[in-house]
Amino acid sequence: MPADPAPALHLRGVVLPDDETRDLWVHDGVISDQPVPDAVTVTSADTSSDPVSWIIPGLVDLHCHVGLAAHGAVPDEEAERQAVTDRDAGVLLIRDAGSPADTRWMDDRDDLPRIIRAGRHIARTKRYIRNYGHEIEPESLADVVRAEARRGDGWVKIVGDWIDRDTGDLAPCWPRWALDEAMLAAHESGARVTAHVFGEDALPDLVAAGIDCIEHATGLASLDDGRLRDLMAARGVPIVPTLINIDNFPAFAAAGEAKFPAYAAHMRALHAGSRRNVAEAVEAGVRVFAGTDAGGTLPHGLVAREVVELARAGMANEAAVGAASWDARRFLLGETEHLAPGSSADLVVLREDPRRDPRTVLDPALVVLRGRVIA
Repeated sequence: MPADPAPALHLRGVVLPDDETRDLWVHDGVISDQPVPDAVTVTSADTSSDPVSWIIPGLVDLHCHVGLAAHGAVPDEEAERQAVTDRDAGVLLIRDAGSPADTRWMDDRDDLPRIIRAGRHIARTKRYIRNYGHEIEPESLADVVRAEARRGDGWVKIVGDWIDRDTGDLAPCWPRWALDEAMLAAHESGARVTAHVFGEDALPDLVAAGIDCIEHATGLASLDDGRLRDLMAARGVPIVPTLINIDNFPAFAAAGEAKFPAYAAHMRALHAGSRRNVAEAVEAGVRVFAGTDAGGTLPHGLVAREVVELARAGMANEAAVGAASWDARRFLLGETEHLAPGSSADLVVLREDPRRDPRTVLDPALVVLRGRVIA
């Protein structure tokens, strides 16, 4: 049954990133710059010159897993709860970075975030979390990438490194020739490729093969000469550090230490350098985006915490907020204008200027999804 029409809305505040105080009207789920009769005013300016609201495009979680939990796919009811949790925290756009669950039914729900899917994880045999992804050998990589490009929404997710039981430490999953074939297959299919990478050794071949994004990238700071960072900056290859997930590395290390002591020591070292990793990437001109890795072992709705951690790691406050809002939307959707007339009314209203204190993103005053007030 179609939802009842949403009332027209009127908002006034500082619209970021443009830094302009202006009026927005919302009618039939889209933004208008023209007054709409009978619009309900939900934010306004006070009588002084300072507005009481800051308005940003809806938040983005660039590394999220809807329909996934620690042991694999979850029922639709749980997937819905995950999406609702993200939405209520202001996340209105998600790049699902790999899930075995079919969540296409959510596309028909106007009350849930938009999801851009990367299909299912593609991993090396017995070198990833059980029940998560396809587990294959290198000769099949290009064919499976091509198939997942058809299943996804313009993205494919591969597992670039994982613990190698023979060496007892993180090691690359794919030879260079397989990566070359896989990138060509994805790009010919109109898809971009992102890769899970914890360590150092997998990064050079992935970047050289033409990867479009790196998840976690905790080993980047350990490549001390900086040439790979410079190459990533020049090619526009961003990283999604998932710092709030990286903070689990000491626990991962402790769990594996008895059997794999070298892996445990490596994970602790990667965690220790995780904030420096972000700072050096930013300094080199590598784009950095916000993602939580929610849906595996982490709960949903935490992208604002990731924004705060990115700022603490050395990103400017405005850049850290943009990494989970306007810049992330530009990267995923190609949006060059934000909250422009005719665009979907997906926005978050904040009580304070996030450029001064990004912690204000933790507690939105208002969340509007497709013209409807959610929270």
